[in-house]
Amino acid sequence: MEWLTDNKIPIGKWAKALVDWLTDNAAGLFDLIASALDAVIQALLFLLQWPHPLALVAIVTAVAAYVRKSVLFSTFVALGLMLIINQGYWEETTETLALVLASSLVCMGVGVPVGIAAARRPWLFSALRPVLDLMQTIPTFVYLIPALILFGLGMVPGLIATVIFAIPAPIRLTHLGISSTPKALIEAGQAFGATPRQLLWKVELPYAMPQIMAGLTQTIMLSLSMVVIAALVGADGLGVPTLRALNQVNIAKGFEVGLAIVLIAIILDRLFRTEAKTGR
Repeated sequence: MEWLTDNKIPIGKWAKALVDWLTDNAAGLFDLIASALDAVIQALLFLLQWPHPLALVAIVTAVAAYVRKSVLFSTFVALGLMLIINQGYWEETTETLALVLASSLVCMGVGVPVGIAAARRPWLFSALRPVLDLMQTIPTFVYLIPALILFGLGMVPGLIATVIFAIPAPIRLTHLGISSTPKALIEAGQAFGATPRQLLWKVELPYAMPQIMAGLTQTIMLSLSMVVIAALVGADGLGVPTLRALNQVNIAKGFEVGLAIVLIAIILDRLFRTEAKTGR
């Protein structure tokens, strides 16, 4: 076995060399990306923190009532958000929401077109599949280190890590929805003279919409699961008090923050689920 270990393939050195090369030659590009993503996060933070907390609770409750048509769910939303305010975690909650919404925007903005392209080109999905598997299984801390080097501390590396972890969901589910469109529907559209673009917008996307929305809800849940990881690289939000509770072995604080995360997860999941229109 010594001959095998003595001739170690320098994978780690290659990765370090790549990151060093990117740092030396593409620092401007990464600064531009960081500035753009930070601008998106700051805009979302302004929208979430500018109104009075009770005003925002009223707005979200009204949206929930319109989407779900359920008094019970609307009441749950109002009481859940007011409980978060009561526990003193409203600012952290808005910071977490900004990160989750920004990551969801990036994931859906990139994932849906890539999923459509993969459904139209099977060879592309075959090439993407091992990459998606790698993104979903590789430990977060592995790519958190180069993200820190390339983007610095703050919300942006947390956003990058969240996107890498969550983006396979919308790609896979969009591919599933588009590729599972019945041939009879496509042939009917072609018989009426529809172009490939019209088939996409009028036939395939409407049929795949439940899967695409499932990809959105999966993205939101996966993003919420990354709040603690994001806090490790300087991102604000509910991950910060979670880490403090862990370091201090503070059961009370840990339970309070965990409850806030659970409430946000339930509210966002019910708001964006396709079953929301069934009146359940």
